[in-house]
Amino acid sequence: MKIGIIGAGEIGGTLTRRFTALGHDVSVANSRDPETLADLSRETGAKAVTARDAARAGELVVVTIPEGKIPNLPKDLFADVPDDVVVVDTGNYYPQRDGRIAGIEDGMIESRWVATQLGRSVVKAFNTMNYKHLLEKGRPKGTPGRIALPVAGEDQRAKQVVMQLVDELGFDPVDDGGLDDSWRQQPGTPVYDIDRDAAGVRRALMEASPKRQPEWRATVNGPVSSARIA
Repeated sequence: MKIGIIGAGEIGGTLTRRFTALGHDVSVANSRDPETLADLSRETGAKAVTARDAARAGELVVVTIPEGKIPNLPKDLFADVPDDVVVVDTGNYYPQRDGRIAGIEDGMIESRWVATQLGRSVVKAFNTMNYKHLLEKGRPKGTPGRIALPVAGEDQRAKQVVMQLVDELGFDPVDDGGLDDSWRQQPGTPVYDIDRDAAGVRRALMEASPKRQPEWRATVNGPVSSARIA
């Protein structure tokens, strides 16, 4: 599969390493020049490109940058990108890092806010697991206790594409419903940053509360949370 990755931080770098190791054709971008990704490109064989080129790399695009940086992406980033290209959002809203995002603070679901900013439907995935576990803890299908990851999205075809990639990476994909259900995998929920098998993930999703906990909120004057970023 041809995959574009926008963001080369902990999750973006990890997905670049994992996807290329699985034989996927990966193009990766960061907020600087492609030349700054020369080491990652040499290590993995991924092509270092601009964000615009990553968005046009092929069949799937992963947007994996801090939530507060999403509005800095080009407004026409997905202009002329075919509608059948799957867009994945791995982001989480951390007020202590991102500053106060009014729409989310007012109750908008994080990935719904991202989709609004991008002007594209997104699939929510890869946001609940520490990057080191994503790199190291994948196991073959059928392994007892295999770690599971939730996936949410409105487009069933797009969601199935992402769930297949989760399986390839060595984790059991769990359907978390539509994008408006993805609050169940936001920071502070029972599924966040805790390794669970598929049954455990389903149970955690059912136990989630839509009320954002105080440590994951910002005050009117700015972020106050000191909660740990996974």
